[in-house]
Amino acid sequence: MSIKDKTVEERKAEVLIKLRKYKQLDKEKFEGAFGYTINIPQDKEKALIWCILDQATVGIVAMNQLYKVMKEKEIDRAIVITEGRYTHAVKQGAKKKKVELLLKSFPVFDIFEHALVPMHEILPAKERDQLLTHYKVKPYQMPQITSTDPTVKAIGAKPGDVLRIIRKSSTAGEHIAYRYVVE
Repeated sequence: MSIKDKTVEERKAEVLIKLRKYKQLDKEKFEGAFGYTINIPQDKEKALIWCILDQATVGIVAMNQLYKVMKEKEIDRAIVITEGRYTHAVKQGAKKKKVELLLKSFPVFDIFEHALVPMHEILPAKERDQLLTHYKVKPYQMPQITSTDPTVKAIGAKPGDVLRIIRKSSTAGEHIAYRYVVE
């Protein structure tokens, strides 16, 4: 299938799977949506990436279809991708049901391929603790990055995570910085 045959939502799903290092298990077409069943290696659980097609506003009806599929597949986590906006009821319900709502501003391409965007990665808990002990700091004392930053959204970091940012440097070769993700 060529890139022209894919919807924007499908391309975003493929970028998301690549950036967050998920393993795609299955892809199904539903009425008005695509569903990607994925494996999240770091959490050792399955999730569903739900691409809602051709809806300017995503309401509770579209989400009920997702919740039904999640129940059938016995999956309790999901990520919703759409080019539309979400109603207030959808946003409230998603928080309760472990559903991540991606905004339409999520990129259709790998942002880390751009020359000016350095590599970002989430530190594992053990490495994070070693870093905080080594520098004798609490996480809130570190430089911060908001959870709405496009790079943070792309890699799936949540408030409370610590990121390692690796920049290319003409003088040092490589510069490593750390950031604490805040709301």
